[in-house]
Amino acid sequence: MIKGRVSLSRRAALAAGCGLLGLAARAETPDQALPPDPAPAPPPPVQLTPLRPQTPQATPRPLQGLQTLPQGGFRLRMTGADLTPAQTAGIQALARELAALPQGRITVEAQVAGPADDVSAARRLSLARAQAVKSALVAGGLTPTRIDLRPLGRLSGAQDAVDILPPGVASPNAEARRS
Repeated sequence: MIKGRVSLSRRAALAAGCGLLGLAARAETPDQALPPDPAPAPPPPVQLTPLRPQTPQATPRPLQGLQTLPQGGFRLRMTGADLTPAQTAGIQALARELAALPQGRITVEAQVAGPADDVSAARRLSLARAQAVKSALVAGGLTPTRIDLRPLGRLSGAQDAVDILPPGVASPNAEARRS
């Protein structure tokens, strides 16, 4: 019996030793099932300066019926809801310049001088003016989806005017809208 135990322990020791040798051999050779090391990271992207929207600069000839605002943009004086032929031609010339800009939205802000007692009528008249200017801008080649309308109604300044603001130009009516 002792002899049987010894041979059994020798067998167990031999099997354990072979198993350890197999593990050691595997540890020394790379496993074929593992994926290769990843490629080195690419260099960081070049930092580009963002494009600033360009507002149309002074044109060689003045745009008919449009007044240039000091902070940028253009003002159009209107007494009714319809444009004169000179105003339409000036707006269409401006639209061709604005259509050449790569991106950005154009804002049309319309206001009226009266009636002071009927807020709804003032808002409707300013909307009609803004829509007339938008139609002229579209006829000049500007995409309609780039145009935002802001019918302001009657403001504290009480002016009959429509402002065309290129991308990046702040509203000259911001203070008047707060009051």
